[in-house]
Amino acid sequence: MNEVKEKIIALQKYLDSRIIGQKDLVKKLIITLLADGHALLEGAPGLAKTKAIKTLSECIKATYNRIQFTPDLLPSDITGSDIYIAERCDFEFRKGPIFANLVLADEINRAPAKVQAALLEAMAERQVSVGGKQYRLPDLFMVLATQNPIEQEGTYNLPEAQLDRFLMYIKIGHPEAETEKKILKLVRAEQLGIKEQDAAWQEFSKTVGKITIEDVLSARRDVLSMHMSEALEEYLVQLVIATRNPAKYDISLKDSLVFGASPRATIALDKCAKINAWLDGRDFVTPDDIHAVIYDVLRHRIILSFEAQAEGLTADDIITSLLKVVPLP
Repeated sequence: MNEVKEKIIALQKYLDSRIIGQKDLVKKLIITLLADGHALLEGAPGLAKTKAIKTLSECIKATYNRIQFTPDLLPSDITGSDIYIAERCDFEFRKGPIFANLVLADEINRAPAKVQAALLEAMAERQVSVGGKQYRLPDLFMVLATQNPIEQEGTYNLPEAQLDRFLMYIKIGHPEAETEKKILKLVRAEQLGIKEQDAAWQEFSKTVGKITIEDVLSARRDVLSMHMSEALEEYLVQLVIATRNPAKYDISLKDSLVFGASPRATIALDKCAKINAWLDGRDFVTPDDIHAVIYDVLRHRIILSFEAQAEGLTADDIITSLLKVVPLP
């Protein structure tokens, strides 16, 4: 195992020790980081969405900004704006909070369309446009957005084009009773200023503050060397194509989907499966790697028909059905 991979694995173990009961969330955040993507986290309040993102940012030598989205937010509150400097009789651009390596967009669905448009440009083009000029964002740029599925008052649905720019749409559930006891003990220890000296902390303490932007970029290059067989590549492509023509595989799904996933989903699924295998210590991809990430990659990229929604089906239900009917290699 090379030095960079050791650091990433130590990071994962450390995050698991601080974000109790959310191993899947931690792994998906690291996958998003290494895939050069953005993640949308959905879950009820109190499920450590913000804490997970903040803890991740503290472990990397990179800039971090938090933006609280509200209905009265303006695009300039995110991008920055031109400020008139009287002494020079000229305008100067003052950067907004979007100019950071890791950006937390908290309660993203509370902001109106103009703000979402400004964020979409940053996510898609890695730049912002102000006053007819374009300003580049950092090489390491990652938006981690959260939204609450319970409250709908004062919220706006994210446009499909913006949803498609998120590499992953991660849903978070409540922990089990035993896990909740561990969370309680951890919080008590933190309030007393006690750090648990477990194996994960001891291992990561050797590298904490040493995971640099170059380490992340190096890990991204390392992932590109992961092997995927042609048969598995065909399987991956067929899974995405099945979302566009589900009746070809199962006639009962004929009227379930209005729109299927775009080619961007194929690219995302390929990246995420490779990184999942890389994190699990393999140098080749298996069907299990695809299955481990397919829900997070596809659930926000397919649009269910009215009939399917009336039957109580969800995007995850459709993905499960497609996994059953698309033949394994």
